Amino acid sequence: MSNLLQNLRFSVRMLLKNPGLTITVLLTLALGIGANTAIFTVDYATLLAPLPYPQPQQLVMVWSKIQGFHNGVSAGDYLDWKQQSTAFQDLNAWTGGSFNIATKDQPEFIPGNRVTPGFYGMMGLPFFLGRNFLPEEGQDGRDHVVILAHKLWMKLGGNPKIVGTTMQLDGAPYTVVGVLPAGLFDRENAQVIVPLVFKPEQINHDFHWLLVMGRLKPGITMKQAQADMDRVTKNIAAAYPKSNKGWGSFVDALKNDFLPSERILTLWLLLGAVAFVLLIACVNVANLLLARSMTRQKELAVRSALGATPKTIFTQLLTESLLLAFFGGLLGIGTGYAMLRGLMVVMPEGTLPSEANLTLNFPILIFTLAATTLAGLLFGCIPAWYASRIDPAETLKEGGRSGTGMGRHRLRRILVVGEFTLALALLAGAGLTIHSFLNLQRVDLGVKTDHVLTFYLSVPDSRPKDPDRIVAYYRQIVSAIEGVPGVMHASAQTGLPLEGSGFGMPFALADKPTYADPSQRPNTSFGMVTPDYFQTFGIRLVKGRFLNDQDTASSVKVAVVNEEFVNKYLKGVDPLQKRVLVEQLIPGVTKLGPPIEWQIVGVFHNVRSRGFREDYPEMEIPFWQIPWPSAGIAVRTQEDPLSMLRSVSAAVHSVDPQIAVADPKTLDTVRDEVLANDRFTLILFASFAAVALLLAALGIYGVMAFSVAQRSHEIALRMALGATRNRVVTLILKEGVILACVGMGLGLVGAYFVGRAMRSMLFGVSAMDFSAFGIVGFVLLIAALLACYLPARRAASVEPMQLLRLE
Repeated sequence: MSNLLQNLRFSVRMLLKNPGLTITVLLTLALGIGANTAIFTVDYATLLAPLPYPQPQQLVMVWSKIQGFHNGVSAGDYLDWKQQSTAFQDLNAWTGGSFNIATKDQPEFIPGNRVTPGFYGMMGLPFFLGRNFLPEEGQDGRDHVVILAHKLWMKLGGNPKIVGTTMQLDGAPYTVVGVLPAGLFDRENAQVIVPLVFKPEQINHDFHWLLVMGRLKPGITMKQAQADMDRVTKNIAAAYPKSNKGWGSFVDALKNDFLPSERILTLWLLLGAVAFVLLIACVNVANLLLARSMTRQKELAVRSALGATPKTIFTQLLTESLLLAFFGGLLGIGTGYAMLRGLMVVMPEGTLPSEANLTLNFPILIFTLAATTLAGLLFGCIPAWYASRIDPAETLKEGGRSGTGMGRHRLRRILVVGEFTLALALLAGAGLTIHSFLNLQRVDLGVKTDHVLTFYLSVPDSRPKDPDRIVAYYRQIVSAIEGVPGVMHASAQTGLPLEGSGFGMPFALADKPTYADPSQRPNTSFGMVTPDYFQTFGIRLVKGRFLNDQDTASSVKVAVVNEEFVNKYLKGVDPLQKRVLVEQLIPGVTKLGPPIEWQIVGVFHNVRSRGFREDYPEMEIPFWQIPWPSAGIAVRTQEDPLSMLRSVSAAVHSVDPQIAVADPKTLDTVRDEVLANDRFTLILFASFAAVALLLAALGIYGVMAFSVAQRSHEIALRMALGATRNRVVTLILKEGVILACVGMGLGLVGAYFVGRAMRSMLFGVSAMDFSAFGIVGFVLLIAALLACYLPARRAASVEPMQLLRLE
């Protein structure tokens, strides 16, 4: 213990003796450890931490499955699952909802959920105020009760006695029975929760609209639960072959359903990227300490001559490294916290699941401690080992320049090559991400995003669902908006380009044999649109005609399809001669009606309706022929769309003063939101790559500066014998560029594997993208040249005769 304290005291003195070096090392480590701490916090909260519920391993999602794809669940299936399954303590269902709350100025849109009464009891978390829904509140007529999210409760004034009071939702009174706890549920979109009530017409097996979550019984494994659900779905398919033949189920851990696989991969790759940054930082620090140990050779030789063993010297220098790592780790925690706050500000909404709690908790601090210790060992062992091997007699005899100096200089060059290898791999990842993002921005979206305002009308479920009344209502809305000065076109539609359009519906071609197994039918996006939909969004006609105002309930049922639909299902035939059979969607009823025959009258250019990456088959039908109670509105304007929001809202409220204009935004904003996650990934990779580039440049600068200082006598002699200053600069630059090129050559191998790992998250970019690799290699080479130029210029500026006289 006394030796440890002595080593610590001596280490502190030596570090304070070289404040410039100490500060440089601490800042370098703080950057590397801080970045790792911030990204590991995100990864841990999202992928590793247990869910914040009691017995979270028992919570599962249960999906309907068809043709290998997960799907929502029909009300009939859910109720049969709940009755027949034996693997679950409880099964609960929910679906999204939207509500209008009356305010002084105009109605306000509030997103919400409809859940079965046992939902929050199954989750196992206590309420902040009040209680869960009672079983009888899941019955029609007794369901006018509401639970509030904590953030909405605060927004409404934070009344601690709100339980038992009444509030108006969609113009109807609802009794507040509970307030959810702060935190977890506040990160969800839903702010009001009402009971999910199944009306008789909703209990069927062919309309899939619910999400289902269950809690397994103690001791039941996922495999056993899946076997139980396979048994249940087989029984249901036998009882209802028309609707359930070919349908199965899929039981999955709740945690696995939070994020798409591409985003999970991105999180792991980001952790790998910051690990590269930390490795480069460690190599830099090792170089600095190795250089310092070379300047301390005489001191270490004297200590060795006075009896210090190699083990003693090694331990002392390693203690200094670990002490540096410890203080660098403390700074890294602060840096990581700051980076984490910054990440939370720029991170797009919905990037992480609501259960992800981004805090620096105990596991994160353990990770930081481990990273700090490992960093200290990585950058401390090699310099300490080399310093402990000095020959005191030779060192004292030669005045501090021993034969081991060449070996150490070689090691420093190897470390720089390693830095450039890691830096190129990380820069390649950033280059691939940038190239992918540029490709996404150049995608033909099929729509003109400028001068378009979009919003949704949150029509209450209590409104009449008669098709004629729905058509009359939306005709008035669209007509009122078109009457606003500055409005060019207005349309109503069941989906929005770029975000997702319409319903997913199976279909059959009228002149083809019917499917013995209905589950094998092909699928298409299916939406209802008013005639001006295509003009509002600037969608191009390829063949035939668009929909028009004459396509009404009394006329022939017509449809238009996109090019992808034709290429996938009607290749080689005239699409205008084809009719498509799709089961009827009944307004306001979660039930499919008999098949309706739709005559294709037009083909439109592909519109990217589910992100930017690929086209999907689409079929649009006239809103006037099959209306839908809730719809989105799009308005093409002559002026800035947002500047017209107030007048457009006034036009809507002139028709319906109780309805809220929900989620208004421009189509340009929608486009940016769809790209937000790709842009966020790009920013992170580019930021870490820039740090790696800076560290690599500093590393080669340090090596070349030290090399110039060590070779000052040789350089002066060269110049005295006739070498020009340009010749000296070229000599130094050549040495640095060779090191950089060797590192970049090795880094290309790592870059290829980085590209392979990132392949699924890239768009239009191969694993070996020579354009991206060439650009980042050029940038790295320029950074190396700049880093070498200053030492080279300093070397060439010496006065040789004066330096030789001093020698």
